[in-house]
Amino acid sequence: MKTALVRGVWSILLALFCVTFWSLPARAQSIEPNELSKVVSEIEQLDRMRSGLASTLEGQTEEPTLQTMKKVCKPVGMRAKQLGEETGWQVKQIAKKYRNPAHAPDTETASLALDAFENNPDLMGFWAKETVNGRAGTRYYRRINVEASCLGCHGTKNERPKFVKDNYPNDLAYDFKAGDLRGMYSVFVPYLQ
Repeated sequence: MKTALVRGVWSILLALFCVTFWSLPARAQSIEPNELSKVVSEIEQLDRMRSGLASTLEGQTEEPTLQTMKKVCKPVGMRAKQLGEETGWQVKQIAKKYRNPAHAPDTETASLALDAFENNPDLMGFWAKETVNGRAGTRYYRRINVEASCLGCHGTKNERPKFVKDNYPNDLAYDFKAGDLRGMYSVFVPYLQ
């Protein structure tokens, strides 16, 4: 009787160990809900910043210059970089029609995400499990739409400002109309290892 009891206790302990051991990777492969909501909140703030800076170009009649880009576009990229440094996330903008080659899709999932946004104009964002540079994690994708004020630099190919033509000979970020998909924000949150 005593042997059966000891075997029963050991069986329960072994089962608990196995359940705990096998569930560890599942826990290590998730992100806390408050971090997920922080990602969304930060990206919404970043997009409001982009939209607000772009709105400063409304009604301007002079051609945008390199200084215009430094005043309107650069702060968004700098904030994305700062956000990554503060949190350990990889934050970037990705587009098929990019001006900066660093903004090209970096994984197959990123290309599929852009396709999803192109095919679903009402889709604003979504999460996907992904591996980036050999590291597993979760990635948030959020659409970026072209605003009318963006067309000074992203309108028809022949009407791009001189500084764009001179500095970006391989530019693909033109021929947009207001409301078009410009690209997406991407936030990769690695799992704890």
